[in-house]
Amino acid sequence: MKTRSHGAPVLRTPTHNDFLSALSLGWRDFRASPLTDLAFASFFVVAGLLMMWVTWATGHTFWLILAVMGFPLVGTLGAVGFYEVSRRQSVREAVSFGTVFRHAWAERGGQLPWLSAIIVVTFMFWFFLGHMIFALFLGLSTMTNVSSSLDVFLTTQGMTMLAFGSAVGAGFAVFVFAITVMGMPMLLDRDVDFVTAMLASIRAVARAPMAFLGWGIVLAVITLLAMVPLFLGLFVAMPVLGHATWRLYARLSTPVA
Repeated sequence: MKTRSHGAPVLRTPTHNDFLSALSLGWRDFRASPLTDLAFASFFVVAGLLMMWVTWATGHTFWLILAVMGFPLVGTLGAVGFYEVSRRQSVREAVSFGTVFRHAWAERGGQLPWLSAIIVVTFMFWFFLGHMIFALFLGLSTMTNVSSSLDVFLTTQGMTMLAFGSAVGAGFAVFVFAITVMGMPMLLDRDVDFVTAMLASIRAVARAPMAFLGWGIVLAVITLLAMVPLFLGLFVAMPVLGHATWRLYARLSTPVA
C-alpha cells in the first residue's frame, strides 16, 4: 500500500473547466478498465434489481420510491473501488478487480467505515422519515398493488406528499453530498481522520456552493436516469461518475503552478 500524506490537503475553488475535465477523465478511466469497472458496477445493478423485486413482490411500492430517491446517498459507499481504479491509472499501476478489491477491503480497518456508517444511518433515517411522511399524507389510502399505488400518487394528497418528500430527501442528499464529495476520496488518498475529511469537504462546498450544487445535480440526474432502464444504466453511470469524482478531487487538491 502506498505511503499517504498526513492531514487534509488545501482544496482550491473549482472552475467550470474542472468539472468538465473531471467528466472527460472519468469517461477515459472507464474506457481504460471496462471489465474491472463493470464488475464493481454489477453490485449496484444487482442491489437495484433486488430492491425492485422485493418491493414488487410484497406490494410495498412506496418503499421502492424511497429507495430510488435514497440510492444516490449510498452510491458513494461503492465508489471506493472506482476511486482506486482512477488512482492506479494516474500513477500507472496495474489495475485488476482482485488488486482493487483487496485495496478497498483493506480500508475496513481505517477511517472509511466511519464515514460509511454516517451515510448508512442517514439513509436509514431517510427511510424512517419517508414512512412518516407517507403516513401523514396517504396513511388512509388503499395501497394494494402497483396500479392502485400509482393512482394514489397522482391524487392531490399524493402529489403533495411527493413534493414534500422530495424536498426533505433533497436536504438529506445535500448533507451527504457535502460530507462525501471531497471527504470520501480524501480518506482513500490521505492519512486523515473521518471528521477532518468531512469538515474539509463541507468547507470546500461552502466556498463554492453554486458550483458544487450544479455538480451534485449533474451526478444525481445521471444516476436517476441510469436507474430507469431496470438499473442497467448504472453499469456505465456509476464507474464514470466515480472516476469523475476522484479526478475532481485530485485536480482541486493539486496546487496550480
